[in-house]
Amino acid sequence: MTVEAIRRSPLGDNDFTALAPALLVVERPFLTHLTVRGADAGLGAALGVELPSAACTFTSGASPFGPVQVAWMGPDELLVLAPADVQVELEALVRQYAGAVVDVSAQRTTVELSGPHVRDVLAHGCSIDLHPTSARTGTCVQTLLARTGIVLLVRDAGRGEFTVLVRSSFAAYFAAWLTDAALEYQLPQLAVELR
Repeated sequence: MTVEAIRRSPLGDNDFTALAPALLVVERPFLTHLTVRGADAGLGAALGVELPSAACTFTSGASPFGPVQVAWMGPDELLVLAPADVQVELEALVRQYAGAVVDVSAQRTTVELSGPHVRDVLAHGCSIDLHPTSARTGTCVQTLLARTGIVLLVRDAGRGEFTVLVRSSFAAYFAAWLTDAALEYQLPQLAVELR
C-alpha cells in the first residue's frame, strides 16, 4: 500500500466569499517562485518578458511558460513567478542565465486582492501609500502587513488590483487579519440585510 502525498493550499480552508463585494480575495496556490541572483540581460529575452529596469517594480508578460512576472527584489535579486506546472523546465532555463537560482515555491502563497475597499483594508496594516499616484501599476515592494512580511505587487493601480505574496506559515494569520480588517466595510451591507 502506498500513501500518496496530498498537496494542500495554505489558505484552502478559508472561504473569503463573505468579504465580497467590499474585498475580493482569490488565492493562486502552488505557483512557481524562483529567486534569481546575478541574472544577465539574456534572461529577459529567454523568458519573453522584459526584466524590471527600476527598483521596486515588476514586469509581466506571456512567455513560453505561460504568464510570467519578474519582480525586482534587490539590486542583484529577482523573483520570477510562473504557473506551477512549468517549475522544472523554467528553473532549468533560468539557470542558464543566472549566477544562482533557488526554488522558493513552497515558501509563499499568492493572494490576489481587489474590490472597492481594498486600499482601505490594506491601510489597516500596511504603511505603504497605495494611492494610484504613489503606487503605480507595476510597483513591487517588500513590506509588513499586520506585522507579517509580504511582497506586494500593484497589478492595476487604477482599478485597485493587488497581489500579495505571503509566507505559507503566516497564511492562516493573514486570512484571519483580512477577515477582521474588512469587517467594517461589510457593516452597511449587513445592516441592510438585517432590516
